Amino acid sequence: MYSFEPTDEQKMLVDSVQRYASTDLRPTAHDADEEGGFPTKIIEKGWELGLLQASIPDEYGGFGEYSSVTSILAAEELAWGDLAGALAVLLPGLYVLPILIEGSEEQKKEYIPDVIEASWKPYTAALLEPSFEFNPQELKTTAQENRDHYTITGEKVYVPFASEAEGMLVYANMDGTTQGFVLPKQITGMEVGERQKLMGINGLPVHTVAFNDVKVPKNQRLGGPSGHSYQKIVDIMRVTMATLAVGLSRAAFEYSRDYAKERDVFGVKVAQKQAIAFMLAEMATEIEAIRLLTWEAAWKLDSDKEDASKGAYLAITGAMDMAMMVTDRAVQILGGHGYIREHPVELWMRNGRGIATFTGLALA
Repeated sequence: MYSFEPTDEQKMLVDSVQRYASTDLRPTAHDADEEGGFPTKIIEKGWELGLLQASIPDEYGGFGEYSSVTSILAAEELAWGDLAGALAVLLPGLYVLPILIEGSEEQKKEYIPDVIEASWKPYTAALLEPSFEFNPQELKTTAQENRDHYTITGEKVYVPFASEAEGMLVYANMDGTTQGFVLPKQITGMEVGERQKLMGINGLPVHTVAFNDVKVPKNQRLGGPSGHSYQKIVDIMRVTMATLAVGLSRAAFEYSRDYAKERDVFGVKVAQKQAIAFMLAEMATEIEAIRLLTWEAAWKLDSDKEDASKGAYLAITGAMDMAMMVTDRAVQILGGHGYIREHPVELWMRNGRGIATFTGLALA
């Protein structure tokens, strides 16, 4: 049986991330949304917390061991500060963690230290595609095997920092299975499109990327010539996005709860209205339920349980609906104030709407 009590080290980590989220991410989130990005110094300060570095063994430049449970505890606090900011800080994990989990020993030694031992740089990954029936296990982007290389053809969307990426991990369909390929900063045939304009996460630059017969050496296939299993990577993606949804929703709940307790309407606090009180109770219940479901899913991943994939899928499925319900109700509770940009609930609702489509934008 797993414990619901974080270790002392986990508590210290959560406290430090919470301080960063409250003093750096939250105060700059509004301007980042308006201006289209966070100041580099804010992202670098989050990187210096060492969240990814603590998940990497010494031999690859880090100072710890990977734990899904520890990672999601920290990721929740980042999303409480701001979802786009959290995605920016966690960005290098999209590139590093799949290599750590499924890469060959040579790939781990070649690619991981350059990321971990340096300051924050935009290493990214390309998974999502412009398809209504998108399925990470049945990608439209393809990889064809040739004598001494693979040829990648297709189109990706929502690729964070693609225009300035130092390295990219692209996923493609190869003989019916999803495989990752490590791409360098510049490679012939890869075309980065204009920045995409989205409803939310405007503080995170995302682009379309086209792959026009991109030739990739065989040693750059994740896991080596024999490839790798994709299931655990997508499971961690789902659990990560679920915990980010919990952090985002917790922020919306706490803000609307405090507003309702302070705001007077006809001589009565808004929170004393029965309809509002019921809404707040249901919001709190859903957040706690999905948090526990996500914790259990992360524990199953760490423990290599047979039903870990099921747990991850249940967590993200529940988180999608929870985030939309909580953030929408937060806007309602603020009334007319919920619709103006001086209050952050409208931003949280726009970000919450995207949780269902953001799997693949974070790994922690």
